[in-house]
Amino acid sequence: MNIELKEITVRELTKDYEDLGLDGVFGYGGQLDIRPPYQREFIYKDKQRDAVITTIQKNFPLNVMYWAVQNEGKFEVIDGQQRTISVCQFVNGDFAYQNRYFHNLKNDEQEQILNYKLMVYVCSGTDSEKLEWFRTINIAGEKLTNQELRNAVYAGSWVSDAKRYFSKPGCAAYQIGSDYLTGSAIRQEYLETAIKWISDGNIETYMAEHQHDQNASALWIYFQAVITWVTSTFTKKRKFMKGVDWGTLYNAYKDDKYDTQNIETEIAKLILDDDVTKKSGIYPYILTRDEKHLSIRAFTDAIKQKVYERQDGICVKCEKKFELAEMEADHITPWHEGGKTNEANCQMLCKDDNRRKSGK
Repeated sequence: MNIELKEITVRELTKDYEDLGLDGVFGYGGQLDIRPPYQREFIYKDKQRDAVITTIQKNFPLNVMYWAVQNEGKFEVIDGQQRTISVCQFVNGDFAYQNRYFHNLKNDEQEQILNYKLMVYVCSGTDSEKLEWFRTINIAGEKLTNQELRNAVYAGSWVSDAKRYFSKPGCAAYQIGSDYLTGSAIRQEYLETAIKWISDGNIETYMAEHQHDQNASALWIYFQAVITWVTSTFTKKRKFMKGVDWGTLYNAYKDDKYDTQNIETEIAKLILDDDVTKKSGIYPYILTRDEKHLSIRAFTDAIKQKVYERQDGICVKCEKKFELAEMEADHITPWHEGGKTNEANCQMLCKDDNRRKSGK
């Protein structure tokens, strides 16, 4: 792989700048692909964007940027997309810096910015070499998420199409799934979640197998099926639904039949139960009946001490005496039978007896 240092001006960089949305972002007289398929969306906050303009306006050195040579003398950004778009947007009049747009600046101020010199390393080599270089040197600015790195490694027609559904501001996945997923679409967390669900956690294997597929319609159809199943099974939307591992539940229980009215009645009851400390766990509990999802409130140390003293340290099962540290608190009437986590429903068992009881 060949690497050479190139010096260009802001004037050259911003010439013919275009943001075509889904069709890409271009500059440098149309010769620079600013957002190749493996690059993330623009994520700089106002302060970060303004810091780039401050650096240029004060003639401070801006961090070096990296381009790769494409066919026919064109280039693509490997590292520096956020800085490049910040500069281009300002010169293009897309935002104001210190309450002044570029066209509000005096001629000498405009010329100072346009004549500012940027340092760019330009590399030429195979696609795999360029992607590996991208993964290695992309340490400036916002740290890449795991999925952003995967998008780079498995760049191709499938990733490009998948990002159309899952990675744009207000994308289709956000419109139907934002009440059920956590994270950010533009940081690729929606895409990561969808692939995790469809692949049973084998994200990289799935992406490798589908890298050169013409489209990602199978993933999008699957995602729609998950959300449709969620909304038809749990008919009342609640804030606790956000972040539940819906795809895993869908994979296991999508073919089961449920009485949605009974489900909503039970959910409402569980929400009001003070012993249920993890409300989002209600949904997997409804399907699995595994109480671990609910994080049932534990007995306090004060209750344990009182009951231990009342029992004189005697395990009610084996009737042997133990130190407090050798015992565990247990519900006399189990929670699922209506037992509460209070002193009246607490007994102290030795660890062996309690674990034997829990295993039944």
